Amino acid sequence: MRIARRFVVSGRVQGVGFRWFTHDAASREGLTGWVRNLPDGRVEAFVEGDSDAVTRVERAIRRGPGRAHVERVTIADEAPGGAYTTFSIT
Repeated sequence: MRIARRFVVSGRVQGVGFRWFTHDAASREGLTGWVRNLPDGRVEAFVEGDSDAVTRVERAIRRGPGRAHVERVTIADEAPGGAYTTFSIT
């Protein structure tokens, strides 16, 4: 089943390669969407694809790259729209 989720990640998540980490995890799973830094220091990602693959990327996001310290992940389910063909860093 195809699903979409938006993640907002708080903690030490900027300046530690978090966007690249998320990009690599999502791309490996064949997911589409994007990831970006927010002005307040958080990272936001929109991920769309197979539900099992999205769940695996969620686990990776909750862990983060080695230098990150994830304090909180807010998740919102969204309707999959198929608007993206790749996963990008914006």
